[in-house]
Amino acid sequence: MPTPASSSSRPGGEVVVIFGGRSEIGLAVAHRLAPGRTVVLASRPGGDVSTLAAPLEAAGAAAVETMDFDADDISTHAAVVDRIESRVGPVDIAVLAFGILGDQEIAERDAEAAAQILHTDFVAQAALLTTLAERMKSRRQGVLVAFSSVAGQRVRRANYVYGSAKAGLDGFASGMADALHGTGVTLVIPRPGFVIGRMTTGMDPAPFSSTPDEVADAVVARVLARRAGVVWIPWQLRVMFAVARLVPQPVWRRMPR
Repeated sequence: MPTPASSSSRPGGEVVVIFGGRSEIGLAVAHRLAPGRTVVLASRPGGDVSTLAAPLEAAGAAAVETMDFDADDISTHAAVVDRIESRVGPVDIAVLAFGILGDQEIAERDAEAAAQILHTDFVAQAALLTTLAERMKSRRQGVLVAFSSVAGQRVRRANYVYGSAKAGLDGFASGMADALHGTGVTLVIPRPGFVIGRMTTGMDPAPFSSTPDEVADAVVARVLARRAGVVWIPWQLRVMFAVARLVPQPVWRRMPR
């Protein structure tokens, strides 16, 4: 089995996989991790990924691969990881960047719509984290990145379906991070506020908003440092939420989404 030293000295360097390979944040993370590494973009079948490799190669990636990946089909997760590892080698860094915001108004009336948000943003994430963590533990190395959100810190009326999915994922990932202590596997849990990007087009930015690049900078710093646990983005949100727990409930309505 490869060790951290041997993985970094492989011809293609460490293997970085972005699950949700067309995600703005995922691609921003991939761009920063690309130099000297093999990058795999695993994304939903049917989308155009032909233009995504060139920027990563220009950033210094040793190789860029693309792979079909349907996050919602949990039964295929292990097979997808098998194909990736048979093609490029063991996964060293896995970034779970897939997810949906959904439509809160529809989800309030449509049980299937609500279930879809919960499935993609919580159940599928937990399943893939489990699959990847077991493989990394057997090699005693690896980094996982699971994106939480401040939306899950106090689930609000405006987006309680999405927020509850993130709350579930946050709890699952936090517990897993503790369980992985001493195994050689690091689980980073970014907890960004409102991110200005494609997913939030048309929405009014909340206080302490960030961009995909700012999120990626914070995530990559933690990945490279192999520091497990939560990272608030921006850091001021940690203070904001700590103070908010001490003030009356109505103030929460002005918290970031």
